Amino acid sequence: MSVYEKLQSLDITLAPPAAPVAAYVMYVQTGNLVFLSGHIAKKADGSVWAGQLGKDIDTAEGQQAARAIAIDLLGTLQEACGGDLNRVTRIVKVMSLVNSTPDYTDQHLVTNGASELIGEVFGDAGKHARSAFGVAQIPRGACVEIELIAEIK
Repeated sequence: MSVYEKLQSLDITLAPPAAPVAAYVMYVQTGNLVFLSGHIAKKADGSVWAGQLGKDIDTAEGQQAARAIAIDLLGTLQEACGGDLNRVTRIVKVMSLVNSTPDYTDQHLVTNGASELIGEVFGDAGKHARSAFGVAQIPRGACVEIELIAEIK
């Protein structure tokens, strides 16, 4: 099944990337690697998915937020690939920042919301190295921010 057939079967429509809100670009390619800037969690209506894990957001909701970010990341990656995600040969690395209380320790489970979707979409090529960190705050109060590195042909 192609990447696009898989996205269709999951009822996922990719949107073009949002414009950066500070002094950076959404992605940079060097050689065969594409580095995607961090994407923050947004709800279906486009508003920031704000909150803190361990305080006003639970792990299940954090996973939903991370999954939403993965969909946004795929939209940006599609643009970086000239409109063709079939050029992706490997998702290399995912780094996740989880806005969480000092005693919250399930950042890795929150990040699974993104990692599992990426694995579903890309199969073996979606198996990636990963880091998940708890942080005191994320821009605009978002609950999760994720960046991604991919290899393309």
